[in-house]
Amino acid sequence: MVKSDPHQFLPSSAELPCSDDTPVDNEDQNFIPNLLLFLLQYIWANRNDWFFSVDMGVYHTTGVSPLVPIVPDGFLSLGVERRKASKSRKSYVLWEENEIPPILALEIVSLTPGGEYDKKLDIYAKLGVLYYIIYNSEYWQRDRHQPFEVYRLVDGSYQLQIGEPFWMPEIGLGIGRSQYVSGNIQRQVLYWYDQQGNRYQTPEEQLELAQKQLDRYRQQFGELPER
Repeated sequence: MVKSDPHQFLPSSAELPCSDDTPVDNEDQNFIPNLLLFLLQYIWANRNDWFFSVDMGVYHTTGVSPLVPIVPDGFLSLGVERRKASKSRKSYVLWEENEIPPILALEIVSLTPGGEYDKKLDIYAKLGVLYYIIYNSEYWQRDRHQPFEVYRLVDGSYQLQIGEPFWMPEIGLGIGRSQYVSGNIQRQVLYWYDQQGNRYQTPEEQLELAQKQLDRYRQQFGELPER
């Protein structure tokens, strides 16, 4: 007997919407995941086995319908093409990604509660997302949770983890809070960290640090020798 392909009747990524078109009511929902993506492009510049996206629909077959996506504020998948067939994805469709779910999902809580602590938590658990991160800097007291929470999937259920920055060995990165400064504007955001707990700096920060080191050298020894 010839076995049928269980995916043959599922729609392709070209036929599916890229997101649920729900507008954000908090600018951090876009800024923070985009900053994490921007940093990953430098940290993993020589790797092509990862994909990080912001506000993109994740289509799967573990919910009520494969036509209904879950749309994280940000998510990371490992072991997939960074650009699928050298093109940009419209959405992340599990049956086109060898059934590889995101290894990390990020939700940023806003004024309008979005089920981050119950409905979405259950969906990500069924999907097999290993790390689920909830960032709730503004409304954590309302929701009776901590501002920054990391959950790890253990035997099909999420367990709240302890420590910040929190190291994720399966990913090879840590994640935690720190300040982002742009001009005279300062805000708390999420950053990636190394195993020693050192925050990965932005290219601008690295350039500023290099300039300070150069200035100190000049103060001590004068101008650099010509090559």
